[in-house]
Amino acid sequence: MSLPGKILYHSWHRPFGAFRDLIAAGGAFEIQRTKRGSDEMEAAAAQLPLLSITIGTPLELHLLTGKRFWFQTTFCLWTFARQAGRPLAPTIYDDGSLATAHRETLARLFPATRFISQAESSAKLDQFLPVSKFPALRERWLNYPNIRKLIDPHLGNIGWKLVLDSDLLFFRRPDFLIDWIDHPSRPLHAVDCETSYGYSSVIINELADTRVPERINVGLTGLKSESLDWEKLEYWCRTLIDKERTSYYLEQALVAILLADKNCAIAPASDYVTKPVPPEACACKAVMHHYVANSKRWYFQYNWRTASLIRR
Repeated sequence: MSLPGKILYHSWHRPFGAFRDLIAAGGAFEIQRTKRGSDEMEAAAAQLPLLSITIGTPLELHLLTGKRFWFQTTFCLWTFARQAGRPLAPTIYDDGSLATAHRETLARLFPATRFISQAESSAKLDQFLPVSKFPALRERWLNYPNIRKLIDPHLGNIGWKLVLDSDLLFFRRPDFLIDWIDHPSRPLHAVDCETSYGYSSVIINELADTRVPERINVGLTGLKSESLDWEKLEYWCRTLIDKERTSYYLEQALVAILLADKNCAIAPASDYVTKPVPPEACACKAVMHHYVANSKRWYFQYNWRTASLIRR
């Protein structure tokens, strides 16, 4: 960035962006309430009661988490199990920061939990994605944790896997997801509130060699591990970064390109809501909320409490 550009960024764009975010979050008072609600949610996660669900084949779910998000992961799984009425067999990919106490809480609530350490994930990288051949993916794995949701569950594995973000809450029985887990036959994804790929449609469509569908969201992503072409993903990753720099939405862009020509199972947007806004953000009539961006206000202040009380 040129010197005039830096001056403009720091004197105008950055302060304006911070002010815009402050307004979107409801102002300073609401930000404080949201932080307090987050702290209370974390304390509550450690005290969640064990669900007496023993009938049915355990549902396999995959999540990446660590010390910043463990309590969100816990509520995501707990509300999923409570509404599904089925035991869970989660696989938790540790980002390297998960404490013993966090593991103990998750293992207490979900005894079939399998933890994959960062060391185990790193060993698979060396085996299947050597840095000499996959430099872009390896660099992003180190410096961009989101891409681990794509790499860690699938690298060197086989079979279908449903990967969830942690900032989800379930308010009704997730029949669509249960049916997919029980009988997977095609990729699955959620619907975003808007198209957020972080890159121009020109380069996205060029890499996909077709028109990429709008609004693919990776909060729910079902893929068949052995179908992933890591050499293609390396090429797409490197090309996106080389041409238009890196982006927070890189993982979502890669999945969108990956699924562009696929017949997918698409989670109904009215039931699996990304970025809920009032009245739905308060009413919680949908099956699931995915709390991205400023919808976290409703998540931390109110809805983890609501999801703990609603019956199936």
